[in-house]
Amino acid sequence: MNTPLSRRAMIGDVASLAAALAIPSPILRPIGGRARSLGASTDLDPDLARFDNWTNTLRTAQLADRSVPLGLATARVGALAVGTPYEAHLLDAYLRRGDGPPPVTEPLTLSLTRFARNSFVESCVAVARAARVGGTPTWKGFGREVERMRYRNGLRGDYATRLHYFSEWVADGDKRCLLRDVGFALGGVEDKRPLRFMSEHRDSYVALADDRVFQSIKEMEQRLDRVSRRVIPTARIAEVEDRIQNGDVIGFATNTPGLDVTHCALAVRDSRGVLRVAHAPLTGGGVEVSRLALPEYVAALSGASGIMVARPL
Repeated sequence: MNTPLSRRAMIGDVASLAAALAIPSPILRPIGGRARSLGASTDLDPDLARFDNWTNTLRTAQLADRSVPLGLATARVGALAVGTPYEAHLLDAYLRRGDGPPPVTEPLTLSLTRFARNSFVESCVAVARAARVGGTPTWKGFGREVERMRYRNGLRGDYATRLHYFSEWVADGDKRCLLRDVGFALGGVEDKRPLRFMSEHRDSYVALADDRVFQSIKEMEQRLDRVSRRVIPTARIAEVEDRIQNGDVIGFATNTPGLDVTHCALAVRDSRGVLRVAHAPLTGGGVEVSRLALPEYVAALSGASGIMVARPL
């Protein structure tokens, strides 16, 4: 197999995706430093313009029909998003402003012009779902789709109600039929290591300075001891890659103690049928598609143990 590459050397040839926004409890978003209501003109709001363009593209291509696998539409949105800038800590920006303790209800941060690693996957799936509505797709509908994926049981409360660990995000979505965990079907090996990374690295998470939130995160981690997670080992990915579908969500499992995955992406097949990944790279830059095929990509990731796979429904 290839000699392990640095993450930057390995990452793909692509471009960048677009548009960001944060929605507190009343659904508003900042544009040019000011909050505008959901009825704002798309001429002034690049997020709305992008949302309209992407949902129209899906409908024109007949990918918004409910008879079409959701993954096909999700993968198409991922391709449209190529080049959009990565922004670290996008979902935690409200905490980093230092306005006091974490609020009881976390703001719902939405963006199609900037992405963090998880928000890229959530946003692509949410746009694909929003395009399937009977009437005109709306930004509010897009926000609802993100919210029910991002928070435990789809209920947004404080920081601790967000699904921080990828394996819980998969398990919670599987329970509510938002996606299917296909790790078992693909012959994944159970990873029974306890997840304690957040509580053991308290200083790395701004919200965990609050004792109440910290205690909630510790309790969540202990509950995850009972959640099964299946990892397809790196050496076996090539054996099952033909069963991984366009738009499947890929979590890159890690050997890092206390952590399940370090990054997530969408599975995409190119015009020759080669399985690659579209993702918002942790190294910065923009959303891209990997130059390497999935098995080689994972083999080149330092500390990677394999992949977790979930299928949007």
